[in-house]
Amino acid sequence: MSRRLLIVTQHFWPENFRINDIAEGFVRDGIAVDVLCGLPNYPQGEWFDGYGKKGPFYEERDGIRIFRAMEIPRTGNTSLRIFLNYVSWPLYAAAAVKRLPGDYDAVLCYNTSPVLMSWPAILAAKRFKAPMTNYVLDVWPENLYSVVPVKNALLRKIALAVSDWHYRRADRLIAMSDGLYERLNRRVGEKNRGFARREEKRYTVIPQYCEDFYAVPAQPEQKLAESGKGKFTLLFAGNFSPAQSLETAIQAAALLKTDPQVPAIRLVLVGSGMSGEALTEMVSRLQLEDTVQFTGRVDAKQIPAFTAAADALLVSLSDSPDLGLTIPAKLASCQAAKKPLLVSLNGEGARAAQQSGGALVSPAGDAARLAANWKALAAMSEADRREMGEAGFAWYQNHYRRDVLLDRLEKFIF
Repeated sequence: MSRRLLIVTQHFWPENFRINDIAEGFVRDGIAVDVLCGLPNYPQGEWFDGYGKKGPFYEERDGIRIFRAMEIPRTGNTSLRIFLNYVSWPLYAAAAVKRLPGDYDAVLCYNTSPVLMSWPAILAAKRFKAPMTNYVLDVWPENLYSVVPVKNALLRKIALAVSDWHYRRADRLIAMSDGLYERLNRRVGEKNRGFARREEKRYTVIPQYCEDFYAVPAQPEQKLAESGKGKFTLLFAGNFSPAQSLETAIQAAALLKTDPQVPAIRLVLVGSGMSGEALTEMVSRLQLEDTVQFTGRVDAKQIPAFTAAADALLVSLSDSPDLGLTIPAKLASCQAAKKPLLVSLNGEGARAAQQSGGALVSPAGDAARLAANWKALAAMSEADRREMGEAGFAWYQNHYRRDVLLDRLEKFIF
């Protein structure tokens, strides 16, 4: 008899999140999967084609039963709309738990922002008498402050208390890095007897893996390759949000544009998100239209063709001590592309990139240091850059391979 799993996460297909691939992997391993999620509108804040406030609230795809709950969309990606989106889906999803068929052996909350999305997972686990695992991808309330600045001391105290309450309600917790493990353990370990001891299997560290398609060689995207002839192209692919600090890369491009010792450069930004308009305005203000190129949003499986057309890839996060606790999944997907990396990070991600030998690393938010590394990388020989790409790829194979980490995840949650 196959095991049955309920995944609770606000964001699921057709939105582009790694949980899509995780769910497909579970199904291929013989696990029956139901998903409780929202109506797709991330990151632009507009309903995806075929979706709206009237649903659909049930779908089936690739053997996965998808139960959707209403949410207030992120329209305009203003602080107010993001807040309403954050609080609305957990409430609607909590009410939707009664629509689920049940008979689950385990519940997994794939916990990106907000922490509140674990609330319906807690209710489902209680209703169906199944253990609940909380996979913590964005630690709260710290991640909230990187998107919505909250200065009021009382509000910050409430946010911390609410977050810790949710973390304590999980039967098991997964942290994506050792630094995040230590932070969560300090915050909630003492009040969960035995929680601090990993051997009791209540708490473990499993980094985010990289989908296999990122490591499949692809032909360079033709238009991008042709338009970049004679230029050293640095490429970023992903969500445009304040947490990515893409302003730092644009500032670095501005510094290099005026450096007579630097060959022609190009920064390609692939994707979309709440910071898109501000980034476009910044490029215009700095008169960098001939240096910075926006491609718009593309399907994740098209990304290898875009990375193949680049000389180097960018991994960047903002200057936040809390974001320094994470190793962004983008590091793995970029390493899988066998390209040298420019990494603008602090903490865990910076250490992993440095140890891989496949990246030049600068502190988060430091445009001058990023520009210096960009200049140094452009001056390297093709052979040296190829060697860096191979080193990063070897690190990916040893640390972020899908089959290994998916197997660890299955063994932990059941």
